[in-house]
Amino acid sequence: MSDDRQRLGRAGEQMAAELLAGKGYQILARNWRSGRSGELDLVAQDGPCLVIVEVRTRRGQRFGSAEESVTPAKQARLAALAAAYSSEAGWQGPLRIDVVAIALSAEGRPLETRHLVDVVG
Repeated sequence: MSDDRQRLGRAGEQMAAELLAGKGYQILARNWRSGRSGELDLVAQDGPCLVIVEVRTRRGQRFGSAEESVTPAKQARLAALAAAYSSEAGWQGPLRIDVVAIALSAEGRPLETRHLVDVVG
């Protein structure tokens, strides 16, 4: 992954963490890895619910919107990672997967941020 893409991703994750904290979520983990299976961008708690948060940041719409990039295959990977995290953490309560989609201008200014709740049913 290029340095520019990594910077874009980190900036998006920071914006998403700030958005969620502003809504009262408690951020529990960032960039949690499960071996070679993948990575969870953010893990948060919203009241009694553990929330796995996929952050998608896009500059422009050349490759589609941020939320469109969360394909069914990506949703399945997120569900498997969510199960791995909740097992490792000993989580017994409710669990959901959210997406924070961030659209940036070509210059990197935030244009729109959308918080999609419970995207994997």
